[in-house]
Amino acid sequence: MTPLRVDIAVCTFRREALDDTLTSLARLTVPEGVHLRIIVADNDAEPSARERVEAARTRMPIDLVYVHCPAGNISIARNACLDAADADFLAFVDDDETVEPLWLDRLLAEAAASGADVVLGPVQAVYAPEAPGWMQHGDFHSTHPVWVKGEIRTGYTCNVLMRLAAPSITDRRFDLALGRSGGEDTAFFDQVHAAGGRIGFARDAWVREPVPASRARFSWLAQRRLRMGQTHGRILAERHEGVARWTAAIGATAKCTACLMAALGLALLPVRRNRFFLRGLLHAGVIAGLFGSRTIEPYGKLEAAR
Repeated sequence: MTPLRVDIAVCTFRREALDDTLTSLARLTVPEGVHLRIIVADNDAEPSARERVEAARTRMPIDLVYVHCPAGNISIARNACLDAADADFLAFVDDDETVEPLWLDRLLAEAAASGADVVLGPVQAVYAPEAPGWMQHGDFHSTHPVWVKGEIRTGYTCNVLMRLAAPSITDRRFDLALGRSGGEDTAFFDQVHAAGGRIGFARDAWVREPVPASRARFSWLAQRRLRMGQTHGRILAERHEGVARWTAAIGATAKCTACLMAALGLALLPVRRNRFFLRGLLHAGVIAGLFGSRTIEPYGKLEAAR
């Protein structure tokens, strides 16, 4: 039988944790009949990850490909992975994540069982002991898909498997205009869904992501939610004009107001208060995105990007 070819893509920008990511990939349980390859896309202006990847190559039982794709724009790196892919499936994980040994097996099993063009997995945040208690208790950094009327309509690249031959994916690329702000993955998978692609979920295909001190802050979460809202608002703006756009803005304003009022009413309950407040910022971002506000651009800045 012809082997099933799977490429795993890791986009990186000056991050030492790439070593841990590659080590976890080396420990994968590779399903029978699967040929595996890893693509590392270095998004730094200089090929700063090359030596790290070459050192890893000596201990990797899996083919390893290095691609230098400058600079400071995550969409460039993601597109370089798509261009370098030569497989039936392409998976993405982040360069600060580690995968469980059965991660790939479970993604492939869900793809086979459901026939989905895209399969998402969950990302479990790992907090340091000094992270705020309300943040740990509320688990504000973990990632799961959003279900709308029984289906998943968009996705993310921190834990995903894509069927490259699917018509909704073939020749599609990540938007360079979103490569510094983020949200390029949300827009990509929104377009996949709009083109008829089905998005599934492998709830036991876990990856784990440490939360550094720079991200274990309310201000980081607030900026992220605002940016996420801007991305969604931009997507809505592309589909709605005139009265329809104003209707969407009025709806987002009502949701923003309701969330902020709820946060005020729950002032003494930090988990619920902050969840509502962050949700309000998400809707505020939608309003801004609907009318073309300049998006927050963390990528390409060393601290926020990697």
